[in-house]
Amino acid sequence: MTLHDYMALANQHYYATRDPLGAAGDFITAPEISQMFGEIIGLWCADLWMRAGQPANVHYVELGPGRGTLAADALRALATVGCRPPVHLVETSPVLRRAQERSVPQAVFHDNITGLPTDGPLLVVANEFFDALPIQQFLRTDGGWRERVLDNDRLEWGHRFLPGLAQEDVALAGAFLQAPQGAVVERCPVGEAIMCLLTQRIATQGGAIIAIDYGYEGPATGDTMQAVQAHRFADPFVEPGARDLTAHVDFTALGDAAIEGGCNVSPVVEQGQFLIRLGIGARSGALAQKAPEKREELVAAMLRLTDPAEMGCLFKVMAAVNPDWPVPEGFAQ
Repeated sequence: MTLHDYMALANQHYYATRDPLGAAGDFITAPEISQMFGEIIGLWCADLWMRAGQPANVHYVELGPGRGTLAADALRALATVGCRPPVHLVETSPVLRRAQERSVPQAVFHDNITGLPTDGPLLVVANEFFDALPIQQFLRTDGGWRERVLDNDRLEWGHRFLPGLAQEDVALAGAFLQAPQGAVVERCPVGEAIMCLLTQRIATQGGAIIAIDYGYEGPATGDTMQAVQAHRFADPFVEPGARDLTAHVDFTALGDAAIEGGCNVSPVVEQGQFLIRLGIGARSGALAQKAPEKREELVAAMLRLTDPAEMGCLFKVMAAVNPDWPVPEGFAQ
């Protein structure tokens, strides 16, 4: 079995059978840390919508919406400027859909992106979505590049990597010509395909997609796949389907897919910079004025989202926009 297929099957079971978020779960995402995160994303969408001429038939779309917390906060921010779009959530987990229905009762659910509306611009949000999609890993050997596969013939030793069939891949040969033997290169073909298809729609219908995730600007080598359970790193090959499997997102590859789809692509910026530029400090101060007893909590949440030692540096933000729409805020270099 390839690593790609293992990760796909494990995560399919994992997300279908549990709510992994929160203190009682396995991890916490930015929207669960503070309402400020979702509100900033909503205001980013609102600003873009307003400068695009306030199209009346715009749709809000979110990929992998967690509990619906981000969507609820973003939609509340959008409503402050008179934008109340239909809501479309792309989610396959029945457990998480139930939570999303409570947070966003008006949402229309989709199993995949193919059923999204075709009658207007799409404002698409993807927060910690692409990192959970299955990756391929390619190993440089003395016989060339080979896709990693898993061997489980000897159960007492657990799963082990084996080099698979040789891969005659022009991109691998070109970008990583000087990579030493033993080097690992990751790819996420599913993520690139989703980005390309969505940006084709956006290039035709109008709108934008904003992607927030932990990752890097490739090309780069290294094994980034990891497992988390109960807020701790865990062995990704123990208890398949019971641990969250993720890999760092290659934003260069996503950007290339978006360009192929026909959209303009922003620079990649750190999450901390993006949130600060969009005014999270002012929002924290406004909330603290209304609830002074929560001032320390708000400051702590803002620091967790923006501090380079926390989520501020590791997490990156990128947008792809219809060529006729304005340049989005928050990405100035």
